[in-house]
Amino acid sequence: MKKGDVVYVVAYEYAKPLYAEILNAVTKAGGHSISQYLPNEDREFNIPRDFYVNAKQHQIDFFPGKYLRGLIDQVDQYLFILSETDMEALKGIDPKKIMRRGEAMKPFRDWRDEKENRGKFDWTLALYGTQAMAKEAGLSEKEYWGQIVRACFLDNSHPIEKWRGVDKKVRAYVKRINGLKIEKLHVSGPDADLWMSLGRKRLWDGGGGRNIPSFEIFTSPDWRGTEGWIRFNNPVYADGQIISGVSLKFRRGVVTEVRAKKNRALLLQKTKIPGGNKVGEFSLTDRRFSNINKFMAETLYDENLGGPNGNTHIAIGRSFHGCYAGDPNKLKKRDWDRLGFNDSSVHQDIVSTSPRRVVAHLKNGREKLIYEGGEFVF
Repeated sequence: MKKGDVVYVVAYEYAKPLYAEILNAVTKAGGHSISQYLPNEDREFNIPRDFYVNAKQHQIDFFPGKYLRGLIDQVDQYLFILSETDMEALKGIDPKKIMRRGEAMKPFRDWRDEKENRGKFDWTLALYGTQAMAKEAGLSEKEYWGQIVRACFLDNSHPIEKWRGVDKKVRAYVKRINGLKIEKLHVSGPDADLWMSLGRKRLWDGGGGRNIPSFEIFTSPDWRGTEGWIRFNNPVYADGQIISGVSLKFRRGVVTEVRAKKNRALLLQKTKIPGGNKVGEFSLTDRRFSNINKFMAETLYDENLGGPNGNTHIAIGRSFHGCYAGDPNKLKKRDWDRLGFNDSSVHQDIVSTSPRRVVAHLKNGREKLIYEGGEFVF
């Protein structure tokens, strides 16, 4: 951030120590804070759940446009601290209500994207570990925080320099993969046989520190070229519920079959939202970059997990405009559609840590193995 920047900081009670440090840091750096401090979700107070239980349709559809437009116009940076205290806060809530609320709030995300495309807005997503998250991951709270400390290099005597060194390595691979001129990708393994077309004017991206930590290298492929099937061994934590045992089939770019051992109804409802049945992201994490070696029950960390096989993940729903090889500010909606960038109120990451092999089929007709054994191999 720069002196004079306005930073919008959002956090829950549990993350109060980090929340306070961030507000102090913004002030000391000469910035201005606008903050939202929220109550934890627990058995006594579960405000999101109470809303969905009691709200009528017109309340679910309500969009505070004047307030949110002013907020987006005002802020330069957005920082959100994850700290889940109830992993199933919305268990049993009708998925249609949750998705309808997401559709109502979509303009807020669109306004953020527009400002980001102009280079006038940035964001950061970070984690403050909780007892609930540690329990879901099968770890003690001390073990859970140990993963956070190692992932963020906080046990290093010079963590900022360490971050910059790893980021340099990640960005070197970003540059290399962008130089391959890939036509399509074939993702294979014991749980996948999936083809994806990269599409025109595409870039891979990674690092940069918006996600803390940030080791993945990702792109937003042309959704129209997705064919095949894929399964995921990691649970999905979304909308106050847990979805597990996920598998998807694609034909001509569209999800044709949705399976899940738990909470299939929520995942299925996501695919029924406009654009929710198409791929918006494909990502690879090299295990050599990441110190995370345990399941963390939080996508921010699980999509950056190293471990024995690294991880691969896709997201159904919204694409990233930052993966466009050009000035995104010059494109209109019809241009994004023409290029196969997906638009949706949904962006649902789904992660797998099982062995995967990724072969790039290049525009010159050659094939190149780019990822195997949890590492980039080119």
